[in-house]
Amino acid sequence: MAAPVPPGAPRPGANAQQPTPPNFNPNYQTNPNSLADNMQNLNLNPPRSMPNSGPRPSPFGQQPPFPQSAVSAGFPISSPPMSRPGPPPAMVGRPAVPPTGPPQSTLPANVPPERPVAPHVSQPFPFGSRPPPASFYSSTVGAVLPSTSLLSSGISSVGVAPPPAGARPSPFLASSSSLTGGPAVPPSSAPGGPLSNGPPAFGSGALPGAPRFPPASSISQPPVGPPATMMSARAPTQAPTMGSVLGSSAVSSPPAPRMPSVSPFSAVPQTRPPPSGSPYGPQTWPMQPQQGTQPPIIPGSTQAQPPRMYGMPHQLPNQAMTTIPPAMGQPGAPLSGPSKIDPNQIPRPIPSSSPIVYETRQSNSANPPPPATSDYIARDTGNCSPRYMRCTINQVPCTADLLTTSAMQLALLVQPMALPHPSEEPIQVVDFGESGPVRCSRCKGYINPFMKFIDQGRKFICNLCGFTDDTPRDYHCNLGPDGRRRDADERPELCRGTVEFVASKEYMVRDPMPAVYFFLIDVSMNAVQTGATAAACSAISQVISDLPEGPRTLVGIATFDSTIHFYNLKRALQQPLMLIVPDIQDVYTPLQTDVIVQLSECRQHLELLLENIPTMFQSSKTAESCFGAAIKAAFLAMKSTGGKLLVFQSVLPSVGLAALSSREAEGRTNISAGEKEAHKLLQPADKILKTMAIEFAEYQVCVDVFITTQTYVDSASISVIPRTTGGQVYYYYPFSAISDSAKLYNDLRWNITRPQGFEAVMRVRCSQGIQVQDYSGNFCKRIPSDIDQPAIDCDKCILVTLKHDDKLQDGSECAFQCALLYTTVYGQRRIRVTNLSLPCTNMLSNLFRSADLDTQFACFLKQAAIEIPTSPLVQVREQVTNHCINILLSYRKFCATVSSSGQLILPEALKLLPLYTLALIKSTGLRNDGRIDDRSFWFNYVSSLSTSFAVPLVYPRMFSIHNLNSKEGDESVLPPIIPLSSEHVSDDGIYLLENGEDALIYFGGSVDSSILRQLFGFTTVDEVPTQFVLQQFDNPLSKKFNDIVNVIRRQRCSYLRMKLCKKGDPSGMLFFSCMVEDKNASGPSYVEFLVHIHRQIQMKMS
Repeated sequence: MAAPVPPGAPRPGANAQQPTPPNFNPNYQTNPNSLADNMQNLNLNPPRSMPNSGPRPSPFGQQPPFPQSAVSAGFPISSPPMSRPGPPPAMVGRPAVPPTGPPQSTLPANVPPERPVAPHVSQPFPFGSRPPPASFYSSTVGAVLPSTSLLSSGISSVGVAPPPAGARPSPFLASSSSLTGGPAVPPSSAPGGPLSNGPPAFGSGALPGAPRFPPASSISQPPVGPPATMMSARAPTQAPTMGSVLGSSAVSSPPAPRMPSVSPFSAVPQTRPPPSGSPYGPQTWPMQPQQGTQPPIIPGSTQAQPPRMYGMPHQLPNQAMTTIPPAMGQPGAPLSGPSKIDPNQIPRPIPSSSPIVYETRQSNSANPPPPATSDYIARDTGNCSPRYMRCTINQVPCTADLLTTSAMQLALLVQPMALPHPSEEPIQVVDFGESGPVRCSRCKGYINPFMKFIDQGRKFICNLCGFTDDTPRDYHCNLGPDGRRRDADERPELCRGTVEFVASKEYMVRDPMPAVYFFLIDVSMNAVQTGATAAACSAISQVISDLPEGPRTLVGIATFDSTIHFYNLKRALQQPLMLIVPDIQDVYTPLQTDVIVQLSECRQHLELLLENIPTMFQSSKTAESCFGAAIKAAFLAMKSTGGKLLVFQSVLPSVGLAALSSREAEGRTNISAGEKEAHKLLQPADKILKTMAIEFAEYQVCVDVFITTQTYVDSASISVIPRTTGGQVYYYYPFSAISDSAKLYNDLRWNITRPQGFEAVMRVRCSQGIQVQDYSGNFCKRIPSDIDQPAIDCDKCILVTLKHDDKLQDGSECAFQCALLYTTVYGQRRIRVTNLSLPCTNMLSNLFRSADLDTQFACFLKQAAIEIPTSPLVQVREQVTNHCINILLSYRKFCATVSSSGQLILPEALKLLPLYTLALIKSTGLRNDGRIDDRSFWFNYVSSLSTSFAVPLVYPRMFSIHNLNSKEGDESVLPPIIPLSSEHVSDDGIYLLENGEDALIYFGGSVDSSILRQLFGFTTVDEVPTQFVLQQFDNPLSKKFNDIVNVIRRQRCSYLRMKLCKKGDPSGMLFFSCMVEDKNASGPSYVEFLVHIHRQIQMKMS
């Protein structure tokens, strides 16, 4: 199989014969500009012809060999001795599969770029990011948000008090530095002004820019066949030093775009230098004025480390305050006139560009993780990387009462296959042979760094259930003077938070399943006429060569309208044979054997068939679609093996098994009439599809649905199948063959090439005192403790809510272990074990200090999505708002040190919670005016969304692109981020707004015609087209804009649908509906929302 490829990456050397040099590095070129030039040629044009009509050269030129150990440019590198060196005794190294042919040089002049692409697999993916959370460095700093009374027009001065003894510098921007120009003064010198409890430091916000993409070069997978011979030593990794990684300013270095990730399937580090224009190193955002220059202390740096967060004496909690004018501060008092809170002074995400090295544990205690959307390199020193598992609070409350008082949720967000950063050490693979991994005999927990060996190593105590077990004889090792085993640093399972075990026979009910891919294409009249059928066939034929190589890869294909058409692809036939199934109520499969065949046997037939399907059904007059019957028939064909079923659906399933009727018209009437039952339209129409989905999951069939439609298709009903089988819904509405074909191809390619596994079972175990309450995400659950996923991939995230069943001991640690049993695409059975051990606390202030904003908000988001189909929207919005208010009330009541009634006090770690809560209330899923299908897609998308994408979904990033030429001095590709308020949108500007899935480009009414011509090829706003394909023109402005779009696509792991919006048009209204901070039909302005929260807190306090 080709290495997993991010969406749109061009395939290296599809037509070439010779093998690639072993140390070939596709990012290094003799001409530094050729990479960018070729990427542009290939990246941004739609397919111009049917697949296979011409060569597909690689966009990367041939280059001289480059050492594998090179590290990304921009990072100062040294090679400090690893604290845990040495070869694990039994590790399987998984060699990378080399590309099938050599890379070709740059495009010949006469070869048209045919395939729209996102970045090449071997290209690092920059990540937009944000600074570490308050809990990361400090727990005692507060920011005060000034405001003035209604009578005054100025802003109260803000003073900064020195931190209490033992306090750590906050990574968040204290309001003193950004809010006022005055010097920092002790509180006593600022009577009457709001107070701040600490020095300025990093901005607090989650930058909606979240990372994601792997460079494909770093994504290597094992070759077909058995694992390679045992590795005798682990390749030493080079860890970037922290000397200059953070720059010199505590606040001015916004986080750099997050770097590309390495595939979890590799067992050797594969760091490579980035191409020219690397996102590492340069600052993405300009310095904020008057921010402090004291660099924060970073874990992993050589500076003195701050004290542990737990065990510290009680100190002033970190907090932010905003002064509310008296008229607004009184419970129930009307807002007379506009409030005088300065919108420029309220908390907002402040991006930073410096990557940090994050050690998961230091001095034998857990280190609070950096924000999910920031750019960090995790060094696994006992706890897993936060990419795999994060907790909503990084200190666990000892009692259920303490948790209830805080009003926060205790939950884990688990993403076991997440893409690591390319500079991170890959997950080690350990083989215990036939005996299988060492486990606790009572709770079945897996051996991990927190199990304690006693009695000279002859026994071990389980950190999850406390049971004492005998150490297997062949696993015995003496203990050192520190009480640890002498070989602990040489065994990954005893010193790493994440490790992968080779599963023994006892973990297999049957032989590991082959990699089966079945494509099911809608050929009804509507699908053919809109170009959806041709786009699907074109995308499939282009991704065939990305499927895993070898005899274990099987494929099948069928089409459907009011009947189902299978195709016999056996090589012996001169051409594929169509087999029609007319019975769409009692469905069957015509041939058990020849419908799904080895890819190597049928490649030519398959390509020929895909080329012909659009013309075969060109004159079809069949408008009906038997979607339910078609997926049932495809399932019957796959039942004996399991596998991936990829369905392309364009119209409402109207005939046959599980036929649906249009509920949308009825839905619109209900909502406009204020009907309380409107939410029921977001529930499946009947139980037939759910029953089918459970059966699919039982036989390990995962369904992904690509909805390419221009009408209502009842995605609420259709989505049940992907959600239950571990699949995904892709939604293109309204589908345009011109502008959406490229995204469809990129989405399909990433679906097939991303790191993934089949027939997975997952369970989370916790220490005594805590238990799993519930799981939510895309899976099927047959028994309460486990979840079954016919397929799992690097993008799927599971929410695991927790509850107390006993008291925990203050000062002890609480452990969580996620075990994922799965089959690799090459047929190897593996167990990926992820461990996290966190301190327990009895102090409420510690909970607020260690709250994880991104994870808390992702939890908010997912729980709102769960409620949407079962509760009226008003109720869901109220629940979300009350949840936010209750958390802030608890902080105000029990932890805050300032009691002036005119001040809204926010915990530093959660000071952006009101902004993100407001953004959630105004999001597609919670708005009254959304289409039923749009809202249904939204909450299905959220159900498996990763933590790093939760904030950007509701609080997108906005950039101005009309003034790119004026930013010559800025080295970063991405321009500064603009707050989501219409006052920042000028009439002569062009703005790009993106949320990870879609991108809107807005044109003001009086944009300069020369800028329009340079960027888009037209001269007036009236010429803005409805269907749009991004092109690059021969001028610097256009190149910069294309570079920005490509960087965002890489970060987001998504090709992004582009929509053009202009002033005075419905599209312009769509753009302004995303201005979260403005007052609109969906809710109040940000300032009004803060006032509302403050009032509610005051009412509850009194």
